[in-house]
Amino acid sequence: MEIKKKDIRALTKEQLRDFFVSEGDKAFRGNQVYEWLWQKSAHSFDSMTNISKETREMLENNFVINHIKVDQMQRSSDGTIKNAVRLHDDLVVESVLIPTATRTTACVSSQVGCSLDCRFCATARLKRMRNLNPDEIYDQVVAIDNESRLYFDRPLSNIVFMGMGEPLMNYNNVLKAIEKITSPEGLGMSPKRIIVSTSGVPKIIKKMADEEVKFGLAVSLHSAIDEVRTSIMPFNATFPLKDLREALQYWYSKTKNRITYEYVVWEGINDTQEAANALFKFCKFAPSKVNLIEYNPIDDGEFQQASNDAVEMYQNTLEKNGITVTVRRSRGKDIDAACGQLANKR
Repeated sequence: MEIKKKDIRALTKEQLRDFFVSEGDKAFRGNQVYEWLWQKSAHSFDSMTNISKETREMLENNFVINHIKVDQMQRSSDGTIKNAVRLHDDLVVESVLIPTATRTTACVSSQVGCSLDCRFCATARLKRMRNLNPDEIYDQVVAIDNESRLYFDRPLSNIVFMGMGEPLMNYNNVLKAIEKITSPEGLGMSPKRIIVSTSGVPKIIKKMADEEVKFGLAVSLHSAIDEVRTSIMPFNATFPLKDLREALQYWYSKTKNRITYEYVVWEGINDTQEAANALFKFCKFAPSKVNLIEYNPIDDGEFQQASNDAVEMYQNTLEKNGITVTVRRSRGKDIDAACGQLANKR
């Protein structure tokens, strides 16, 4: 019977050190392998050149490196790159590189499919198949960093968890991935350059505040009126706005980090003055900013981008009430890489 090999990146550095000691080797060998796995992003044991051939064979017999493969890369006319990423069990997720003149942002996925049921999002139609492991999240970042260096001659500068899935429904693995991404023993990126975007899971937002995480928080809000939000994001019935507001107040009291709200204005759904007024009132309880995001249709035409006049009305209402607001134009629409479009059409 074939022995199932363990995923070596599921081990901590201490467990790797202990493994080598149990094999009659020196503990520091575990440090070397750990460095190959996380700092150097080794895809195979053979590439670990400062380790003897016998040791590499022993690792090959006991472990596997479940590395992702970029199955397909698409490039948009605006420079955006979308990766279809194949996982070790043949499931596929998508991640996106978004370049501007001064920075490169990685938009990464945290689940295969999604746990939630937002009606305007293509990923939500896939249903959740499984959570991504920390190394699978990490690998997406490494792949985009490599592409940024290759195509734009600069390293990756920012990361947003705005790809497929609800990050807070895979909280432990997302946190472990961020630890590796920010650790000097990993990619050494600043947590201040990372934003985790959530549709709003109050209990986990409070947990993040208690754990004093250093990364930023963005909330996909889209309506500050309960009935409207529930009609487009049905899970809002379970996590209503008053619970979300209380969790976000708690987040700000603990972290002093201002909150970003992601907000799409749709024709006939939330394009009224009443909806804009509800939004600025919701924003008032803690320092925040609002990104008004251009909507990207997902085939069936049920949701339509509101008129420029409606977006301008929102912008004026927010600014008049002292709320920082940015209107964001979508990137990568021609390759289905824009917000809400990630769905593995292949």
